[in-house]
Amino acid sequence: MTGDRLGWRACLLGGAVFAVCMTGTTLPTPLYPLYQQEFGFSELTVTVVYAVYAFAVIGALLLAGNASDAVGRRPVLLWGLACAAASAVCFLLASDIAWLYAGRLLSGLSAGLFTGAATAYVMESAPPGRASRATFVATAVNMGGLGCGPLLAGILAECAPWPLRLPYAVHLTLVACSAAVLLWLPETVRDLRPLHTVRPQRPGVPPHVRAVFGPAATAAFVGFALFGVFTSVSPAFLAQYLHVTDHAVSGAVVATAFFASIAGQTAVGRVGVGRSLPLGCAGLLAGLALLAGALHWDSLALVVPSALVGGVGQGLAFRGALTAVSRASPQDRRAAVISSLFVVAYAGISVPVIGVGLLAEPLGLENAGLVFIACMAVLVISAAGYLLRRPVPAEA
Repeated sequence: MTGDRLGWRACLLGGAVFAVCMTGTTLPTPLYPLYQQEFGFSELTVTVVYAVYAFAVIGALLLAGNASDAVGRRPVLLWGLACAAASAVCFLLASDIAWLYAGRLLSGLSAGLFTGAATAYVMESAPPGRASRATFVATAVNMGGLGCGPLLAGILAECAPWPLRLPYAVHLTLVACSAAVLLWLPETVRDLRPLHTVRPQRPGVPPHVRAVFGPAATAAFVGFALFGVFTSVSPAFLAQYLHVTDHAVSGAVVATAFFASIAGQTAVGRVGVGRSLPLGCAGLLAGLALLAGALHWDSLALVVPSALVGGVGQGLAFRGALTAVSRASPQDRRAAVISSLFVVAYAGISVPVIGVGLLAEPLGLENAGLVFIACMAVLVISAAGYLLRRPVPAEA
C-alpha cells in the first residue's frame, strides 16, 4: 500500500512538472495580436513563428526522442526545463521579431525533450496494474498544460500590467519550482547507459508495433492539425472579424479546446481504445463543420462549440492513440516509439498552419480557414474509414 502511494505521488508530481513545461509552449497564443502591434508583422509571420516551435519539437524528438531510454528520464526532463527557462528569458527580453523566433525555438526544444520522456516517466511511476489510469494522467496533464498557457497569459494581459512580460516571469518561477521537484523525484530507468550511446533516430517503430501505430498516428495527426490552427490564428480571427479584443476571452476560447480534450480522454476508459479512435475522428469532423460555420457567418456562438466538440474528438483520438501505441511497445523502446507518434502529431500542427498563413494574404483569413477545413475534412473522413476497416485492437 505504501508503495502504491509513493508510486502515485511520483506519477502526479511528474505530471505536474510536465504540465508546467507545456504551459510555457502556449503562453504567446493570446498575445500574438499585441506582438503584431508592437513589431508590425503580418499573419503569415504569426504562423511561421508558430511553425518554428513545431519544427523544433520534431527536431528534438528525432535527435533526442530516445535519449531518456539510455541516460534516464530525469536528466532529459532537466534539459527540457532548462530550454523552457531560456525561452521565457527570450520573451522577457524581446525587442523585435528575432527574439520571438528564438523563444519559440527554445520552447519547441523543451516540448520535444519532454513529450516522450515525461509521458514514459508518468506511466512508469504508477503502481503496477494502473497503466490505463497513468496513461490518462500523462495525456491529461499534457493537454491541461497546453490549455493553461493561453488562459494564464490572457488573464494576465487583460488584468495586470506588463502584458508582454509578466506571463513569462510567472512561468519562469514555475519552472524553477518544477526543477526542484524533479531533482527530488526518483529515476524510473534501471539500465542506464552513457550519453554517447544515444544516436539520432529516424521516425520509425518496431515491426510488430506498426499495425497499431499507423491508424493511431493518423488520428493524432488530424487532431493536432485542428489544434494548431486554433492556437495560431484564432486570436487574430476573433479580433479582426468578431471584434473580440479582450485577451482573457481570446485565451479562454483557445483553452476551451484543450480542456475539452481532457473530457474526451476521460471517455476512452468507457468506450474502449478500439472505438475511441473512429469516434474521435467523428468528433473532429463535427468540430471542423462548426468551425466552418463560425468562419462563414462570423459567429462567436459557433466558435466556442467548435472548440468544445473538436476538443472532445481530439481527446478521444489522442488518448486512444497513445494507449494503443504504448501497450504495443516494449519498455526499452517506449519513449522512442512515443516520440515517433509525437513527430507525426507535430507535423500535423506545423504543415497546415503554414498553409493557412500562406493563403491568408491572397484569400483572407476566413477563406484560408475554410480551405484548411475542407482539406482536414477529407483527411479525417479517410482516417475514420481506415480505422473502421482495420480497427486498433483493444488489447496489446
